[in-house]
Amino acid sequence: MLFEFEDPGLKAIYTKVEADQRLSFEDGVRLFETPDLMGVGYLANMARERLNGDNTYFINNRHINHTNICVYNCRFCAFGTKADKPNAYEKSLEEIFDDAQKYENGNVSEFHIVGGLHPDFPFQYYLDLVEGLKERFPEVHIQAFTAIELQYLSELAGRPLKDTIAMLKDVGLGSIPGGGAEIFSERVRKKICPEKSDGNEWLHIHETVHSLGLKSNATMLYGHVETVEERVDHLVKLRNLQDKTGGFVTFIPLAFHPENTRLDHIPSTTGNLDLRALAVSRLMLDNFPHIKAFWIMVTPKIAQLSLSFGADDMDGTVVEEKIVHAAGAVTDQIFHKSTIIDMIREAGRVPMERDTVYEQVQECVA
Repeated sequence: MLFEFEDPGLKAIYTKVEADQRLSFEDGVRLFETPDLMGVGYLANMARERLNGDNTYFINNRHINHTNICVYNCRFCAFGTKADKPNAYEKSLEEIFDDAQKYENGNVSEFHIVGGLHPDFPFQYYLDLVEGLKERFPEVHIQAFTAIELQYLSELAGRPLKDTIAMLKDVGLGSIPGGGAEIFSERVRKKICPEKSDGNEWLHIHETVHSLGLKSNATMLYGHVETVEERVDHLVKLRNLQDKTGGFVTFIPLAFHPENTRLDHIPSTTGNLDLRALAVSRLMLDNFPHIKAFWIMVTPKIAQLSLSFGADDMDGTVVEEKIVHAAGAVTDQIFHKSTIIDMIREAGRVPMERDTVYEQVQECVA
């Protein structure tokens, strides 16, 4: 081993990583707490390159946020609002179909759809949304509705959760995103999102999704009121479910943006924490194929640097993301494909364009 760890305590973890052995809860805590960030990054890069080599993935996708009107009042959220507020909006199906057409005439790989829990939209709206997009853009994968949204849609439909998901799958739902996980800790959820379903319910919903043959992503919102131990507990619970179902494709650590939220007294995350969260996630989630650096949340430069700290995916072109920008994100709302490719190459990695579930992958040649 040529690398010299600043923290000698990381050498025992190095031995495990080198042998491809699973890390313990205590290892995860150590990785978050050690001052040796470069050592953590070195370990994460070992795991990253063992799984994915130099390949770095991205997708040509478009985000669709159909409404910001929401029945919940989560303290960490700057996006959701009430119908009587001046910033409230809701989109008709025709508006959404027109929006989908605007970017590259709908010639994208994925529509990524999440929004508020609207108090008045019927379940049929969501069925028609998915079915209408699929009819107009049959080649585009539809990744839609977080676990929290699916639970709400089940209530709207008056049907069991599994039946509700099956109905959406029948009209074109291809996979679900990982939002709504926040931190599984009951203590934290009572502080930041007391109305939301608890962590066990989130895990149950994803297990149900996987049982129907659909893939999903997973997330963790960090940098607010959670402890290091609660972050690691979150990762271990995700790892346990992945052992059981194998249905998770990507994990995305989400940096908390405090501006315009009721937690705006909390400082924004540092680059140190952003890189560390990605690196520790790669090391703890040994059964997750991919770790994504969401450039909108951590900035493009940190996302680029993270390719040597465990991340192997830079998300995609995105287009018109509203949720993080409502919380003060100053990143662009669109990255052109050529920009992402250049950034990946500048980092010494190989750009690979993918579909949502990494089944169709193509190297981007000069």
